[in-house]
Amino acid sequence: MTGIGVEAGAQAARSRALAVLRIRSRALAVALLPAAVAVVLLAGGSTGHLVGGVWDAARLVMSVFGVLVLLAAGVIALVVARARPAVSPTVAIAEEAAPDLYRMVRDLADRLDVPAPSAIALTPDCDSWLEDRTHPAHGPPPQEGRDDEIAGAGGSHRRVPAAPVLVIGSPFLWWMRVGELRAVLAPVVAGTGPSAHPDIAAARRFVRGLDAAVAVGSTPGRCPLTRVLCAGVASVARLMLRGCREHAALMERGVAAAAAERAQAVDYGLRIVAQEQVGLAYAGWDRLLTRVALPAWRMGRWPSRLDAGVVAALTELSRRDRLAEGFASRLGERPACDLLEEPGAIDEAASLLAARLFHGGPAETGPDWAPVDWQEYPEEVVDRKWRLDAARLHRVLDAQGVTHTPGSTAPDSHAPTLARVLTHLSASHHPAPEPPSTHQAGPALDASPPAAAPSNTPAAADGETLPQEPPALASASASASDESVTAGTGRHTTVEGEAETLAAALTAELAREEATTSHPRSTPETTSDATLWDDTALPLFLQPPRTARELLTDHVTAMVCCAAIDTAGATPGLDWLDGPSLLINGERAADLTPRVLSLVEDGDPAPLRAWLVKSGIRPEKPVRLV
Repeated sequence: MTGIGVEAGAQAARSRALAVLRIRSRALAVALLPAAVAVVLLAGGSTGHLVGGVWDAARLVMSVFGVLVLLAAGVIALVVARARPAVSPTVAIAEEAAPDLYRMVRDLADRLDVPAPSAIALTPDCDSWLEDRTHPAHGPPPQEGRDDEIAGAGGSHRRVPAAPVLVIGSPFLWWMRVGELRAVLAPVVAGTGPSAHPDIAAARRFVRGLDAAVAVGSTPGRCPLTRVLCAGVASVARLMLRGCREHAALMERGVAAAAAERAQAVDYGLRIVAQEQVGLAYAGWDRLLTRVALPAWRMGRWPSRLDAGVVAALTELSRRDRLAEGFASRLGERPACDLLEEPGAIDEAASLLAARLFHGGPAETGPDWAPVDWQEYPEEVVDRKWRLDAARLHRVLDAQGVTHTPGSTAPDSHAPTLARVLTHLSASHHPAPEPPSTHQAGPALDASPPAAAPSNTPAAADGETLPQEPPALASASASASDESVTAGTGRHTTVEGEAETLAAALTAELAREEATTSHPRSTPETTSDATLWDDTALPLFLQPPRTARELLTDHVTAMVCCAAIDTAGATPGLDWLDGPSLLINGERAADLTPRVLSLVEDGDPAPLRAWLVKSGIRPEKPVRLV
């Protein structure tokens, strides 16, 4: 460790902290200036120096103006001091639940000669940081239904530790070994040293107070007068925050530089290897959330062992990728999760928090929001997801008046089959275009209006109305309706038109289903960037909404998988890197997606039909839906 580098970084951070505090002092001086002028005028009048009608009027105006400015400044200062700063949603880890982890962190702080963190918490993300929770509002847990930043500060003003809370990414505990975790946390824990400096702590409190005051102006549910006052306070806080933003950023950069210099004395060689594990854990965590957890969340189930799934996913990656073979040898060392007394319970809590953060699920389990183990995932999630998608696909085909398997006279000819989907999306289903005659009658499909849909088509009951759709989805629904009429009245619709019509109808149908779910979910448009990590601005979306063509591809793939399970003895499976997968004779069918895309995008069913014959799948046989 180079003491000169540590001192230089700390000195730079302190100088920037003083710059932030000078902005606070200037704001105070501006607030006191009218009152000071009024005092001078009053003193001049009492001594007989400033007399006359003009001076009397000036004294009256400045006195009233000074009082009003002082009142406004007092209100702003009160809001800045009492507004509840946003806190990252985390899983608190008591010392009784992880004594070895606390012991390791305290030993690390002693080696770095810095104060130990006051507490440890886990976050379902691949990152670690220090978070100041010394504000009085962060002492007792907030009451249910209280999401007002001002009201949240009315709790107990008990003494809280001055040291910040150490927040650790939960995937690190399961994937990293104990030595690697200590090396990764060294520069983070070293940041408690500069954080203990009074000037840096005061500057951080001021900046956090301004940020919380800005959030107060956007809190809904207030009366018009209070809303106007809060908007004024937020405007002043935003102005001061803009003035000290650069100094605050350079202050944090200086703190980070000083912490990094101090941490070089602890496991420097191991830190290089540990940083590779950080990138690998991030890639595995992102893949697990988007490919494995997201399908379950969309069905109202949340995997209860996400962190353990990261280990399985990265182990699978090491098996497939020769470049990752060396990572598997680490699994024989002691994992960092052994520092926890009950890793399973903490993994479950972190998994539930991840579902709430990244999908907007409820904070507690319920009938429509139940946990699922990895052993149950193929049957409870994969198979059910495919059958729900296949059922939705056939409901949309029924609503569009698409006929079932042509030429079939079997009793189950109206049962859902894969052949119906293949025929509808195939190019051979549509003859070459012919110039229509102006006096020729339309096809027989014209006799049945589009409103005559089967009984399983979603419709409003007597006296009820269907839920309103968002404008974009409503336009998609209208487009689907218009194109379905065109498909029913003419034989010359292109394959692209059939696919687009079906994709738009699926999008509208899925939007109606999501609008009627038991718990409403936030939308990306309503998520505020300023309060993204606060409890009132969840979820943090993993992926943009799927396009209509992607939805159609997923539904056709689900129909193929259902046919494979019901007619060829295939089984649903879980691939740790790719999510739901189809297992035929115990082997993953990795070559299905290109053949489905050939059907959906080009209208060419030949590759998919050849694959079905090779796999022994009967597309004309009915499948079981839910």
